[in-house]
Amino acid sequence: MSLPLEGRSAIVTGAGRGLGRAEALELARLGAAVVVNDYGQPGRDGSGEASAGPADEVMAEIRAAGGTAIAHTGDVADHQQARQLVELATAEFGKLDILVNNAGILRDRMVFSMSEEEWDAVIRVHLKGHFNTTRFAAAHWRARSKAEGGRPVYGRIVNTSSEAFLAGSAGQPNYAAAKGGIVGLTTSTAAALAKYGVTANVICPRARTRMTADVFAGAAQQADADDGGLDPLAPEHVAPLVGYLASPAAAHVNGQLLVVHGGMVAVVERPRVAARFDSKQDTFTYDELDALLGPYYAERPEGETFAAAEVLGLRRERGR
Repeated sequence: MSLPLEGRSAIVTGAGRGLGRAEALELARLGAAVVVNDYGQPGRDGSGEASAGPADEVMAEIRAAGGTAIAHTGDVADHQQARQLVELATAEFGKLDILVNNAGILRDRMVFSMSEEEWDAVIRVHLKGHFNTTRFAAAHWRARSKAEGGRPVYGRIVNTSSEAFLAGSAGQPNYAAAKGGIVGLTTSTAAALAKYGVTANVICPRARTRMTADVFAGAAQQADADDGGLDPLAPEHVAPLVGYLASPAAAHVNGQLLVVHGGMVAVVERPRVAARFDSKQDTFTYDELDALLGPYYAERPEGETFAAAEVLGLRRERGR
């Protein structure tokens, strides 16, 4: 029996550690040839000298298990290096089928203390990094489709957002903004590429990684101490969803946002209108708005605006 991703090729960014590593291993297990991208900086804030070590280690791990992988040490937030990453995949494997965007850094600070550099750095790596790889992968799929007479081709994008964007994250305005932007980028991309046969979806994973070490420092490290169960925050809980979204079976899943962690997947709907008020004249007056909106918000239970976060079991604290 053939594997779901046999004959497919994939890029996974930020794949040297944590979520990216688990996802690269899962795609390889499902049969994909994988380009393991990681800039290899030791600091989660993007500091330190870049190293090929993390990408090379995951490449070796995939090969040792009988899979196919190559390593790429490059900064996806650099437009030309992102181009080179996509070109590497197409040159090595003949085409690109799957793009999983993970690369990111943290520069946490309250909004009243955040520097311009801290804002720009996080937006650059998360949001621009997602755009850069998406831009060149999308161009590749469009060109392939046109070369085949306009027929749909195989293309899958899985982007990485965060629950910080859903619930707000007081100490991470840059990170929350970047992750919200990634959702907008994904839904726009999904609409633009659907006619070429390409899907784009976005996940909000909750996992214990280098970036979330302090957030989950007090959380249980395993599901059941008696049987040595898998840590409920292990990245391995997230990887199967990425493998599914990258597969032919998910051809009908497009432009979707899913939260995933610890054996749970939640489908998040786009915002819906909760209430509507119409002016009795051409336009609202101040007094009319106060008479309508004042009681509406005063009568809502405290914290109701965070209802989605509560359903997903989130806490109003730093993002994941």
